[in-house]
Amino acid sequence: MKKLWSLLVTVAFLLMPVWAWAGNEGSGTITMEFDLSGHNTNEEAQLWIPYPLSDRDQLISKVSVSGDYAESAVYSDQVYSTPILYARWNKGAANRKLTLSFHVVRQEVLRRDFPAKEAAWDPADYAIDLAPTSLGPIDGQVKALADQITKGKTTVLEKAKAIYDWVCENMYRDPNTRGCGPGNVCLLLEKPGGKCTDIHSVFVSLCRAAGVPAREVFGIRLGKKAEEDISTWQHCWAEFYLPGYDWVPVDPADVRKMMLVEKLEPADPKTKHYREYFWGGWDQYRVKLAMGRDLRLNPPQHGVPLNTFGYPYAQIGTETIDWLDPKTFKYTFTFRQ
Repeated sequence: MKKLWSLLVTVAFLLMPVWAWAGNEGSGTITMEFDLSGHNTNEEAQLWIPYPLSDRDQLISKVSVSGDYAESAVYSDQVYSTPILYARWNKGAANRKLTLSFHVVRQEVLRRDFPAKEAAWDPADYAIDLAPTSLGPIDGQVKALADQITKGKTTVLEKAKAIYDWVCENMYRDPNTRGCGPGNVCLLLEKPGGKCTDIHSVFVSLCRAAGVPAREVFGIRLGKKAEEDISTWQHCWAEFYLPGYDWVPVDPADVRKMMLVEKLEPADPKTKHYREYFWGGWDQYRVKLAMGRDLRLNPPQHGVPLNTFGYPYAQIGTETIDWLDPKTFKYTFTFRQ
């Protein structure tokens, strides 16, 4: 069985488009360790984890899942097909531990060879990427702003670029934001500071309001050292669809992050470099884990749909544990080269 799996992984790698593997690579093993033992043992415990899959930009291998759970399997949600590793512990279980480990080879993504003329397309084919979400409306003030930003722009590429530039110039990174931010677009238009989910939620909502298909991508950053604790390294980035071409990567949140970290002014040449790089580019130090907003997990969680699935999610009985507090939730993510 192991030989067959190795053969399948090799074939998948060889069949990937050559152009998709033309840049720099990041690689390593991520080990995710969870411990729900410290919570009420009189209630059933459930754990949902964003589960990595191979695609043309990343190769996932050597996946290992272990623990003392009563039940575990890989599922996906019905709307976005986001993969989910699910585990359940029965009432009375004294120990509740799970470890997920996988190796990733991640490719730098550069897509800027845009066609001179956009192809005809049917917005109905991208309805899910043009629709509003609970925290990302596309009408009212969002629509008004999108129309203002894209005034005079006639193509999808022109509209997306105008919105990207506006986000880079008007949003900012607020290091006091918890986690990656909730991505509440209307609140962010009043106070445009936040982290990656906040910044990309604004980009996506403005794009959709302007008729440009767009979506967020949720994952975690890879380390650059031999071993690093990446428990709080979750990241969100975005992409928009260019008809007749492909999904185009963007990351204005990393533009604003580098401006903050390196204390750069908008007119600084390095700011210009970052803006140019993250328009049509993603670095290789990230792994994609999940897609979608307002998710009903599988098996379904208790309560309302989940705003984003960039973090692990757990419930003890019907109570949700704070996924932004690894000490309460008790999980550790380790990266090793």
